Amino acid sequence: MMSKELLLKHSAWMTETDSPVVISSRVRLARNLEDFPFPHVLSPEGAAQVEQKVSQVLTDIKIKEEQLHYISLTELNNIEHQVLIEKHLISPSLGGSTGARGVALADDHRYAVMVNEEDHIRVQVLLPGNQLLETHRLATELDDAIEAKLDFAYRENQGYLTACPTNVGTGLRASVMVHLPGLVMMKQVQQVLGALAPLGIAVRGLYGEGSQAFGHIFQVSNQITLGKSEEDILTHLQAMTGQIIEHELQARELLKRQMPLQLEDWVWRARGTLQNARIISSEDAMHLLSHDRLGSDMGLLPKINDGFATLIVDTRPGCLQYILDRELDPSQRDEERARLIRERTALG
Repeated sequence: MMSKELLLKHSAWMTETDSPVVISSRVRLARNLEDFPFPHVLSPEGAAQVEQKVSQVLTDIKIKEEQLHYISLTELNNIEHQVLIEKHLISPSLGGSTGARGVALADDHRYAVMVNEEDHIRVQVLLPGNQLLETHRLATELDDAIEAKLDFAYRENQGYLTACPTNVGTGLRASVMVHLPGLVMMKQVQQVLGALAPLGIAVRGLYGEGSQAFGHIFQVSNQITLGKSEEDILTHLQAMTGQIIEHELQARELLKRQMPLQLEDWVWRARGTLQNARIISSEDAMHLLSHDRLGSDMGLLPKINDGFATLIVDTRPGCLQYILDRELDPSQRDEERARLIRERTALG
């Protein structure tokens, strides 16, 4: 499959679910090859050898009759790198680095295996809604299939060896993407999320470390893997996610009780702007789409056909230019973004 066709496909995680708070669930497994140094100290020749070895295995593997498609990042342009980052299929650091590296993708992007990121291999499974256990099951299945063909760096007393010490052990990083407009509007978000850090839970913005929580979207993940079993990590994160959902739904009820008219005004104003604006910046789009999603979740607005996650991603700079198949300057992007949103949010 051509990379253009594959990149334009709808990513499974962007599918709408009944979950009003959890947008998606992700599990990543960090793995390294036994006979090669970690990527940050790997020579260009070594990186090329790792890529060749791993990509060969990845394209030979079939998961439930499904084949992975390998894309070498050196063959893609900057916009294509951006699309992969905006769809959460590669990390910003992999997209921004150089040398032999790539990603293997399933048709619906639920599987994404990064090669030569911080570790030689990062197995990722990304599903819509609150499905941590199913996400982990699929990731383990794919990991087992890869491990059957490659010799991973593993020590009996330490577990899987990884470039970053916090990933040593299971190499598992589990995360959920949550939409928390109620907590933000009620000014409770710092208090609720701040209480998670001492409990071994990290909170980041939409695109991971160092990114902001635009659109009231946060990523919540485990911080430490050494000395913990995969079951412990997942059970703990699930429990914390349950608490976040509860706090968010309570905050929404408070909004409804304490400032009903203001809430209605916020969400209808967002819908009106999305359906009528001629210029919308990327940041404004995320803010307005967040309010719109809150309104439809709370039954205050009729639902629009396109899902929240799809609209958030398709209006990002890289995806927008890729869908339109042309490069745009910032002001053209703001105009085309507004046009795309008007078309997608039209009712009936």
